[in-house]
Amino acid sequence: MTYKEANRISIKDYLQSLNIHPAKDRNYYGMYRSPFREDHDASMKVDYNKNLWIDYGGGEGGTMIDLVMKMENCNFQEAIARLEHRYNRSEVWTYVQPNMQTDSFSAQRSKQLYADLTETEPAISIQKVMLLTNPALLTYLRERCIPVDIAKEHCMEVDYKVNDRLYYAIGFSNDSGGYELRSKYFKGCSNKDVSSKTDVGKPGNCYLFEGFMDYLSFLTMEQGKQVSEDVIVLNSLTNLSKVKNTLVRYRNVTAFLDNDEAGQMAVCELKSICRQVNDQSSVYSDFKDLNDYLCGKKKVVEHPVKKKNRGLKL
Repeated sequence: MTYKEANRISIKDYLQSLNIHPAKDRNYYGMYRSPFREDHDASMKVDYNKNLWIDYGGGEGGTMIDLVMKMENCNFQEAIARLEHRYNRSEVWTYVQPNMQTDSFSAQRSKQLYADLTETEPAISIQKVMLLTNPALLTYLRERCIPVDIAKEHCMEVDYKVNDRLYYAIGFSNDSGGYELRSKYFKGCSNKDVSSKTDVGKPGNCYLFEGFMDYLSFLTMEQGKQVSEDVIVLNSLTNLSKVKNTLVRYRNVTAFLDNDEAGQMAVCELKSICRQVNDQSSVYSDFKDLNDYLCGKKKVVEHPVKKKNRGLKL
């Protein structure tokens, strides 16, 4: 099976095979509850005609292959192999007519995806920004081992709407004037962009973080000391391309990226363009990311064979 054939398999059929059905069906598109997080508002859109998907809350989207990679935590080649295996064993799959957007894997695809899929459904709408005081959000920060005073210095409390329903979250501002949004039950953004604190005349060291919880974790471990070096928070590895031209001017980039395949690939990419990269992931090698390291939450090791649950050992 070629990648073009894989991308023409109906996303709607694939989700249906996993017992995932649209909460709202508008004939040519459907609104789903995101399978990647708790989502009461059906904020993932699938365009049946273009055979593309976008998760407004997570700021991610793409083709059939992208969805399989995300759903089944596998790489590009594995996603095609799994689709081929499933296709060969199934009775009937719906094929979507080929089009340039479904078949394309160009760097411009994500921009076009957002432009095409946001025509009929609004994304997150920011309603109000205020000082961080909500007790539920402060409790969530304590669960993530982030001191409230550090969070209040760098974050805000944000009221936002999705499908005319009002919610609140911790907001971390980005360079486009939007916010990364976090709460115990939600992870999303009003618009996806990097958050940076840089001095264009300073070519020294830059601290690079994957997410703002990692940045707050770093500040916590530094006991709230002011960071004199430049700081860039990607807010998503997909934003790495936006800051390449900025990163190349530093003598050293100290990276605090996740301990997963995507994070390591990003480090390799950094090493190919930067003078020196100080990869800090070895410091928290037993943990998914810097925040899990701060909280002492080790990575769960997945085993291919599941043993029967015999109860809790004393």
